[in-house]
Amino acid sequence: MPEVSPVRVRFAPSPTGTLHLGGARTAIYNWAFARKHGGDFILRIDDTDSERSTPENVQQILDALTWLGLDWDEGPKLDGSIAGDAGPYFQTQRGDSYQPALEKMIANNTAYRCFCTMEELAAKRDAARLAGGSSGYDRTCRHLSVEEVQTKVDADTPFVWRLKVPEGRTSIVVNDLVRGETAFPIEAVDDLVLMRSDGTPTYNFASTVDDADMGITHIIRGDDHLSNTPKQILIFEALAADDDKSAVPAFAHLSMIYGDDGKKLSKRHGAVGVEEFAAMGFLPDALLNGLALLGWSLDAETTIVTPKMLKEKFSLDRVSKNPARFDMAKLEHINSIYIQEMSTEEFVQAMLPWLEAEGLSDAEDVAARPEWYTELAPLISERIKLMTEVVPMTKFLFVDEVEIDKKARAKALDKDSETTAIALKATYSALEGLDTFDLPNVEAVVKTLPAELDLKPRVVFQAIRVALSGSLVSPPLFESIVLLGKERSLERLSVASKH
Repeated sequence: MPEVSPVRVRFAPSPTGTLHLGGARTAIYNWAFARKHGGDFILRIDDTDSERSTPENVQQILDALTWLGLDWDEGPKLDGSIAGDAGPYFQTQRGDSYQPALEKMIANNTAYRCFCTMEELAAKRDAARLAGGSSGYDRTCRHLSVEEVQTKVDADTPFVWRLKVPEGRTSIVVNDLVRGETAFPIEAVDDLVLMRSDGTPTYNFASTVDDADMGITHIIRGDDHLSNTPKQILIFEALAADDDKSAVPAFAHLSMIYGDDGKKLSKRHGAVGVEEFAAMGFLPDALLNGLALLGWSLDAETTIVTPKMLKEKFSLDRVSKNPARFDMAKLEHINSIYIQEMSTEEFVQAMLPWLEAEGLSDAEDVAARPEWYTELAPLISERIKLMTEVVPMTKFLFVDEVEIDKKARAKALDKDSETTAIALKATYSALEGLDTFDLPNVEAVVKTLPAELDLKPRVVFQAIRVALSGSLVSPPLFESIVLLGKERSLERLSVASKH
């Protein structure tokens, strides 16, 4: 790929909903490309859908991008400020940009008035379809004389402005940085509307003018926009000074993301918004990693790609043309690796919001007994894939009374209640006799119980686990006893042995 300096890329979401995975991946690739080339990453909000664009959706997009760890050089910031000198960065605030651009196209004869009504256009399309021809605009108004145009203008006949697709040209070639060279026959490109009769710009015109004004050098976006590209190239060329074709940005179109059933990713595949994945217990770096691998790879073996690696190694020539397939199990595996690689302090801080949300802990508790949390952290981080698993696995350590799961009670306590009562009472006596309640001593006395009682270890240890934690699944047994403490351990053994 030829070097272009300085690189300027943009992510231009429409705030009609939350940031979905496809949009997040596009943002990640733009961000990584800009950082790799020492360029600028611009956030522009294409908020022209007045019915569905809301300030709340804008805020959700900003929050989601920030949570993912993406920073941008220009555009609206979280604190409400605006960074950069190429704004406004909201499309609805850029109305003053489009008339001068249109006047430039009028002056260089690349735009013309079209007076055809909606009814006339519909009739033309129907007739063309019946004749088996193109259903595009037949360019009636393009061939009006100057006098005919002036007569209609003088009569206040409503009109739109259309792009005058150049004649004598056979094709428009897109040198796509992902898909390679793609040629569009010129006859496939309609004389599209640039400005509506009410003075508002169409998407293709507004987006192209914005990109030109902001000096965008590379447009990296989903391949659902590929059909717009030849139209936008013609507009870029029409806007370029002195026929400067270098003013046309480079394009890179990203393949779609599909679910594991081979269909386009949607709600049927589960959560598709970034904030939903945060709520499901994914770490931001893990989701960033997983989304980056949906169409790009460093090499065949590398699964873990950190933000630092993305900024240093990302390249468009390693982006696949083929549709990417989203795999929730793979994403969970990646998340588990990030969890396991956290330092103890980092994991404690990552756990805290989940514990706080359930009213189980707070920062004061962590500060009051840091050693206890230091002992707890690795026991949890090694055993979970999602942060949502923290509370179910640790809740018994924070509550005064444990609620025993019905299935666990039936299997571990009630199946042979006399035997388990004996085991729990023996455990109570062994722990009660300890002067030093630490891991070596707890492990030493509890480990010998099965042999002393002539019972299978599974029967004894399962009964203890359920009595203390309320579940068949918990952190390692001996460590759990120590973390729970002598008083609460004895109390729970006593209660469980009497049922």
